[in-house]
Formats: sequence, structure tokens, C-alpha cells
Amino acid sequence: MMDQFYRQLAQRLDALPNGFPPTENGAELRILEYLFTPEEAQLASNLRLTLEIPKEIAARLERDERDIKPILKEMARKRLIRAGRAEQGLGYALMPFVVGIYEYQISRINAEFARLFEDYYQQAFGRMLNVGPAFHRVVPVNQTVRNDMEIQPFESATGIVENAQAWGVVDCICRMQKALIGDPCEHPLDVCMIMHDRPGVFDQAPGIKALTKDEALTTLKRAADAGLVHSVSNSIGSDSHFHTYICNCCTCSCGILRGMAEMGIANVVARSAFVNAVDPDVCVGCETCISYCQFNALSLEPQDPYVQISEVRCVGCGVCVPVCPDGALSLVRRPENEILPIPATHEDWLADRAVARGIDLTEIL
Repeated sequence: MMDQFYRQLAQRLDALPNGFPPTENGAELRILEYLFTPEEAQLASNLRLTLEIPKEIAARLERDERDIKPILKEMARKRLIRAGRAEQGLGYALMPFVVGIYEYQISRINAEFARLFEDYYQQAFGRMLNVGPAFHRVVPVNQTVRNDMEIQPFESATGIVENAQAWGVVDCICRMQKALIGDPCEHPLDVCMIMHDRPGVFDQAPGIKALTKDEALTTLKRAADAGLVHSVSNSIGSDSHFHTYICNCCTCSCGILRGMAEMGIANVVARSAFVNAVDPDVCVGCETCISYCQFNALSLEPQDPYVQISEVRCVGCGVCVPVCPDGALSLVRRPENEILPIPATHEDWLADRAVARGIDLTEIL
């Protein structure tokens, strides 16, 4: 019976637009067994994406509110489900596995959990990533864009930081996971950035180091200097300016970008509205930029007079721009017909992905 609870939860998570594909050897069930108790899994498998107060959940499931309320509170404490203010009080809702449950387990990850995740990743992540719209969207830093262009805040990592009211940073769970399985990378750990539109919200938050705006901008620059790619959720946001996080990613550890490096999935991230451009009169062919590109978009063959850029492979991250010693590279805006539409809100992203996966959202909202 207990095993059935985990199967029901796995099926419920896979019914979300994000997906949680099953595996032949049950790797997804072992992850859930590690994270959830049987009674938590049973209750979570009946939650919806929208917030409900315990009284509503109890009535819908024909259970006693007094029995389920402490279970909901404990799951929320462990960041296994979402908690937030609903119309009639504190509500609870199901979270997807990625992006969601997994990323919130930064305080619980250890070697055992890291191995469980790696087993699941190798078997199932390709099916999760190879569906549009992509989970993340690449955004450049303002300084890498040619200075005669106007860019919107949602197109720029710097703009997103500037428009927030609170800033924080946590360690990257992806790099922690790879290190715990014995395959660490050299990129910095403390560069996963979170933001909020309410001042001071991270000041007392457990596991989060609160930052000032200047410190957040310094963290962003430190990530850029390390050659990391800035990515955000693949929607503009509720007010067209605000995002809750900036992932500073690498193909060696990032759960999403590894899909490109290890699985050959070309569309793991939605590219930015920009593309790299080289000034042939300035480029001396030193090849410094090539080693910084994580998308294999730069090349220099013996017959080439200057660095060649693949506009198909380039995602417009701008990581290579500042490392050019001669200033030969810059980001320019793509033609309008090549700029991918961005879902206006996260709800729009969910709807688009549900259509792509053939999911009926009425069953889970």
C-alpha cells in the first residue's frame, strides 16, 4: 500500500506541465521515498496547483481537517509543497519536481540523495527537457549588449536585479549534487540569486544570505566573470519586470544545461533576443573567446580570417563578450522574426506546456 502512495504521487507530478517521467527501474519512486513519508505522499498526490486552505482540502478529500493540517505544515516546512496566502487564510499547493521541489532541497541534499537524483537524471531528464516551452530563458548582462540599443528589464540580468526590492543568494544545488557524486566543477557555488518585490523579505529567511542591491550586482558580475550563463524562468512575469531568481548556469553541472552537453538536446533553454557579432576589423583570431562559449557557437578554422559565429547555436548570453582582449565581440538584437515569443506570465507558460504535453490542466488546477 505504501508503495502505491509513491506511485500515485509520481503520476500526479508527471501530470503537471513540468513533467516527472517514469523510469524502468523506479528511480523516481526512490527519490519520492527519500523525500516524503507515506502519509505525506498520499496527501500530496491529491493536492492541486492552486492554493487551498486545509478546510477546503479536507472537505474535498472527505478527511478530518485536524488530521491533515499538521501534515501539510510539515511538508511546507520541508519545502515539498507550496504554502502561501489564500483568500481565506494560509493555503497549500502541489509543486512540480523541477523547477520546484528539487531546487528547494538545498539543506537536505547529501551523497545518498545526490546519487538518487543522478540515477533519475540519466534515465528521465531528457524526456523532461525535450519539450517546449523551455524551463529557462537566457538573459545577457547589460554591459555585453552594444551600447546603442535599448533593452527591456526582462531582457537583461542587470535590469532584473535593478527592478527588485530584495535580494538573496543560495548555494547552487546542481554543483553540490555533482560534487557529492564525485564529479565537481570549478565554478563558484554561492551564485544562485533570488529576488523579491517586497523589501527585507530575505533578512531572516533560513538558508538564504540576504544581499543589498550592490552586493547582488557584484554577485552577478562574479558569476559572469566565471563564465556562467544567466538564465531565468521562461516568462516575462506578472508585471513585465520582476523575476524571482537568476540561475548562473554551466553545462558541467546545471541540471538543465547538462541536457545540451550530455544529451545533445538543442533547445534546453530559450535563447535571448540577442546574438553575438564580431567586428572583423578588430578580431585578431586569438581564440580566447572560444573556450568561454558553453554552446559551441564560436569557431576559428585555419582558413578563417576572424572568429566565426553560429547564429543557430548562439543563445545570446554574452559570456564571451567581456573576455575578448580587443573588444571585437558584442551582442546585437536579432531580427524580429527570429526573436522567440516569451509567455507573458508563468500561468501562460504552464498553459503552453500543457498543450505541448497533451495535459488537461482542469484536473490539477
